[in-house]
Amino acid sequence: MMARDRAIWLLALLLLPTITAARDTTSSPGAIALVDGSAQALFSPWDDIEGAVVASLRAAQQQVLVQAFSFTSRPIARALIAAKRRGVDVRVTADAGETRRLEGGRIPELAAAGIPVFIEERYQSAHNKVMVIDADLPTVIVITGSYNWSFAAQRRNAENVLIMRGQAALAGRYRMNWERHRADARPYTNQ
Repeated sequence: MMARDRAIWLLALLLLPTITAARDTTSSPGAIALVDGSAQALFSPWDDIEGAVVASLRAAQQQVLVQAFSFTSRPIARALIAAKRRGVDVRVTADAGETRRLEGGRIPELAAAGIPVFIEERYQSAHNKVMVIDADLPTVIVITGSYNWSFAAQRRNAENVLIMRGQAALAGRYRMNWERHRADARPYTNQ
């Protein structure tokens, strides 16, 4: 790298925080200022996303809201059922087409365990993959990304997930979106 290029690169590096801080992101629709907390980025098949999701569910104290497209993961289903059994309010919305199509899908198992499941039929694909855990607690967790709650997402696919902890405003926005989808969905019945 030439001296001039290096100088430009260093100047850009020095100015970047100033430029970024000067932008008013809070005026953008849906923009949330992130403070404190942490974020963990995981990528399958290299990282154990399924294990990280299960660990997050084991830590749930009050509520777990799930949005699912494809749901075949036995460990995640077991962790949701265990949370329900220890008194956590667990609720799920799921894509209608995937729920009907999937052999080995866990939606019937969740419903049989007493977890309220709501089927989304309004959209061609209810493609959200989100969990909001304990939105009203300081230990709030939001999990989202391309990762379906499925065996294939962990073992066969290249997927990503972001686990954000301690972000109450972000969790509130995701919970609001979950409620909006729930309002448009119908209760699951074994078909």
